[in-house]
Amino acid sequence: MRFFIADDDRAIRSILKQMIEDEDLGEVVGEAEDGSQIEGHYLHFKQVDILLIDLLMPGRDGIETIRHLQGSYNGKAVMISQVEAKEMVGEAYSLGIEYFIHKPINKIEIVTVLRKVKERIELETSIGDIQHSLSRLIQRNEPKKSGPGGMREKSIKETGKFLLSELGIVGESGAHDLMAVLHYLFEDEQAERNIPSLKQMFTNVAIRKLGPAAAQAEVNREIKASEQRIRRAVIHSLNHFASLGTTDFSNPKFEYYASKFFDFPAVSKRMKEMQAKETVPLSPVKVNMKKFIHVFFLEAKDLREGSKFVSGGSR
Repeated sequence: MRFFIADDDRAIRSILKQMIEDEDLGEVVGEAEDGSQIEGHYLHFKQVDILLIDLLMPGRDGIETIRHLQGSYNGKAVMISQVEAKEMVGEAYSLGIEYFIHKPINKIEIVTVLRKVKERIELETSIGDIQHSLSRLIQRNEPKKSGPGGMREKSIKETGKFLLSELGIVGESGAHDLMAVLHYLFEDEQAERNIPSLKQMFTNVAIRKLGPAAAQAEVNREIKASEQRIRRAVIHSLNHFASLGTTDFSNPKFEYYASKFFDFPAVSKRMKEMQAKETVPLSPVKVNMKKFIHVFFLEAKDLREGSKFVSGGSR
């Protein structure tokens, strides 16, 4: 069973993680100190079964987060809080949480509740497997309602969005350009063996966006703008990982992604700048955009094929 813990109290997260591991309930595959750090597609790729979430958090509280996750997270949620107001507890249950546990947390209560939720998940899984088997028998000779292309499109979108989130650039304007490049590379069968040049990628994406009838001058402007947006996004990602590494050099995301997507001297230089006591603007940095895009494509491909499994940023 896979758990994700969201609580702004680091000590509480540590205690819950220790309880889960000591009682052999499963593994904690991720943590967050605020609900704003949690997205449904992120929990999906982490394959989270049970979300333990605090009600009161400074950015987005537990109830707002559960409401935000509706339709994108299919796992179970257990809420933990000092709040005892019946209205808030009732609202939490109305949004579909399994249990509401009051702080201060009690090990016996936590373990008992989590075992009950675990048993329910296992039962639902067994029933689902039976229903799936029956459905396959019934529909064996029926035509498929959706072709493989639609499923492929959805998968590319999900894997790309997940990686953008991991790289800290899901909200950057260049994220849209990176997704467009990713779609192009997935459709190019030669990409894995010999990735196209940046010019070829940007030209193809620009023509797709503007249409084949667009004037060459317009295409050239879009190519330049797209390249600039992607470059800014890549630099933002570099700063993101340098910040992670400065805070915690053993951070699993930093360990896995930083050296894969970037030349480490650039990451190290940025970390030293961030650690400097003087308040000075960050120096210009060169980034290898082709390397970044190639690794982005290969990571998305591995995730899509299921050959890699994300767990706290490590495979």
